[in-house]
Amino acid sequence: MTIIPTAWAPTLLSVLRIVAALSFITHGTQKLFGAPATDPRPAVALFSQFGLAGVLEAFGGGLMLLGLFTQPVAFVLSGEMAVAYFQAHFPRSFWPLLSGGEPALLYCFLFLYFAAVGAGPWSLDAMLARKRR
Repeated sequence: MTIIPTAWAPTLLSVLRIVAALSFITHGTQKLFGAPATDPRPAVALFSQFGLAGVLEAFGGGLMLLGLFTQPVAFVLSGEMAVAYFQAHFPRSFWPLLSGGEPALLYCFLFLYFAAVGAGPWSLDAMLARKRR
């Protein structure tokens, strides 16, 4: 007996992608525009490593939200999160909980999953594939 019918898996893949992308976009907008934030922060220099991360997170997250070019974008974002984890978090502690690296680690593997399986049926990628047939 399954609690959730397996036929829902493709739809839930799309829902997971959409929710993850919405959350991820906020990391980019916080870096680029200082919002959302509880304490006002100045935006970062666009031509810096942190600025590049903000662009990847905001605009790559936007492509993920739409489900457009999902697999290559997800692969790039997975790599970005691996770099973020090993540069900023791993040196603080081996344990992600202690280093504050849990979000980076989870996004890394979540995007790696999307790079392998794609966007799901609720995506521009799926719509474009249907039109090509």
